Amino acid sequence: MIYSSPADWLECEHRRVLLFGMSGVGKTHASSLLMRTRKWFHYSIDYRIGTRYMNEFIVDNFKREAMRNPFLADLLLSDSIYIASNISFGNLSPLSTYLGKPGDRQLGGIDIDQFRKRQDQHRHAEVSALRDTTRFIERSQEIYGYRHFVCDSGGSICEVVDPEDRQDELLTVLSENMLLIWIRSDEEHSEKLVERFKASPKPMYYRPEFLDEQWNDFTTSRGLSGDEVNPDAFACWCYSKALERRLPLYEAMARNWGMSLEAGEVAGVTSEDEFCNLVAIGLERRQAELSELSSNAD
Repeated sequence: MIYSSPADWLECEHRRVLLFGMSGVGKTHASSLLMRTRKWFHYSIDYRIGTRYMNEFIVDNFKREAMRNPFLADLLLSDSIYIASNISFGNLSPLSTYLGKPGDRQLGGIDIDQFRKRQDQHRHAEVSALRDTTRFIERSQEIYGYRHFVCDSGGSICEVVDPEDRQDELLTVLSENMLLIWIRSDEEHSEKLVERFKASPKPMYYRPEFLDEQWNDFTTSRGLSGDEVNPDAFACWCYSKALERRLPLYEAMARNWGMSLEAGEVAGVTSEDEFCNLVAIGLERRQAELSELSSNAD
């Protein structure tokens, strides 16, 4: 880790962190709080994905839908209207809508093969957005004069890296430039995340083998064909399964590449000083864990 002790963290001139964990655990809350101080540059992976790497896919999908309406089609073909995506840090709906949910088209679903294609697009976009992080660290200081940097990563970061591989290229680069912090949720909080996802779905990426397994289990156990699946029901079911699957991946990222904080701790943070002190406490706990492991090994 780039900060080996609480003192290193508290006394350093430039603090750089990457927050990871499931959507809804407090990554954006903490990032936005820090950004409002005007001393921290907020780099959102989902925002970068939606505005840089998938923007054309998103807008083309809007145009495809508009062309089905004769009135809008005439205006679009004559360049009388302009269609664009209006993604923000707090509103990722254009990206979520584009990724879609597999299932019955009458209920807003898309074909499973189309869903798989868009998932693959998201994987490439997420890797590219994560690789861009180091360039934005430099830009934030050189162009805008920000002292500190916070990367608000997507919940699926654990799906595009191998946390158990000490040679993982992406995690190596990220950990050399930022302190990786897992915001960990407990079982009660996980249940709230599922309810929140039902009310407001966030962009989700699943590894192909996991998606295929869940799709096959869901359709087979219910005796459904693909076009009979309720897309909302499958999305929520798959999200719940993803929570279970990602927990050990996040744990491995924190154990091998960073540290962890509890979601409840982060939720209670109301200022930059409180956040920095909380990270220092987390680093102190991490030191104690490593010391205990070393003693047990001896």
